[in-house]
Amino acid sequence: MRLKRSNPFTLLHTDSGSKARAGKVETAHGTIETPIFMPVGTQGAVKAVSPHELKGLGAQIILGNTYHLYLRPGDALLRDVGGLHRFNQWDGPILTDSGGFQVFSLSELRKIKEDGVRFQSHIDGSYHMFTPEKVMDIQRNIGSDIMMVFDECTGWPAEYDVAFKAHERTVRWARRCLDHFQAHECPHGYRQLLFGIMQGSTFEPIRTASAQALCEMDFDGYAIGGLAVGEPREKLVEMTQFSAELLPQDRARYLMGVGKPEDILDAIDAGVDMFDCVIPTRNGRNGTVYTRDGKVNIKNQKHREDYNPLDSECSCYACMHFSRSYIRHLHNAGEVLALRLLSIHNLHFYLDLVKAARTAILEDSFAHFKTSFLNRYHQS
Repeated sequence: MRLKRSNPFTLLHTDSGSKARAGKVETAHGTIETPIFMPVGTQGAVKAVSPHELKGLGAQIILGNTYHLYLRPGDALLRDVGGLHRFNQWDGPILTDSGGFQVFSLSELRKIKEDGVRFQSHIDGSYHMFTPEKVMDIQRNIGSDIMMVFDECTGWPAEYDVAFKAHERTVRWARRCLDHFQAHECPHGYRQLLFGIMQGSTFEPIRTASAQALCEMDFDGYAIGGLAVGEPREKLVEMTQFSAELLPQDRARYLMGVGKPEDILDAIDAGVDMFDCVIPTRNGRNGTVYTRDGKVNIKNQKHREDYNPLDSECSCYACMHFSRSYIRHLHNAGEVLALRLLSIHNLHFYLDLVKAARTAILEDSFAHFKTSFLNRYHQS
């Protein structure tokens, strides 16, 4: 029997014209106002952006990766130094994924068994074993505010039987994670939260069974996993809507690995609260800029003498101080500053988007906000 603990999520308002929700999640390192986008700091840092800059952009929570942090610098080091917060000097909430997706992506380097997953490091080829219990211990040592259960993610397309077996194993692993989580305290002396992860590929019966089994375990929150892995966009939207409906109203809902601005708005419309994706920083480093008028390729010749900011309505550091022409020059010249400025701008765009969505929800105008935003975003 699970010990009763206070629910960290508070639902403040649901938009009258949609299922979009505004809420808050209480963690040991601060309150997260939802809907929220989480910048991805795979190895303990958001690429090219400092913690101080993240705070200035309005980031409330960042994401770290259990698999990568386990391989280096190692969770024992993070335990001894006092946790990832002290190591990277980010004093806000941190969420760590379980490493399940990374293990899934190493299809040539891993073997899945009932006990766990044996895999080879992508760094040096050394062999390692992840079990549900070990993944809990690693995240305890990291000291993340929100921990994720160890799951088996299927690719797309997936056969029904393959997706069903992965769901069943994910449920069994979730129980083992929860039991181990309850039996051991955080070595850093504060409360950590544990989220379950729904699987089921694009099969509604499997997702229904997954949600039912996980909800019976009463996790602190729930994630929708196994999407944004190659399925058509219409399937992503359909499965997100279907999955969100299955999850409790009084728990935070997290859509893992999504995504594009339009995908985030569709998911908010469906009642999802939390998002993460490498798109704003990775695409920024490759020269893609997100603006209210759509995507811009800063490398294009037409920006050579464009002395306007990346986005005329943006208040980020890059837009307040530099022109498209200058940033294009930096990018084409291979200057690191270009990567920083583009990452800062794109993260500001994403964080501003979810902040504006939250305001619209609280004002009961989300449907209008979404339509207006997307009409302008896609117009160009």
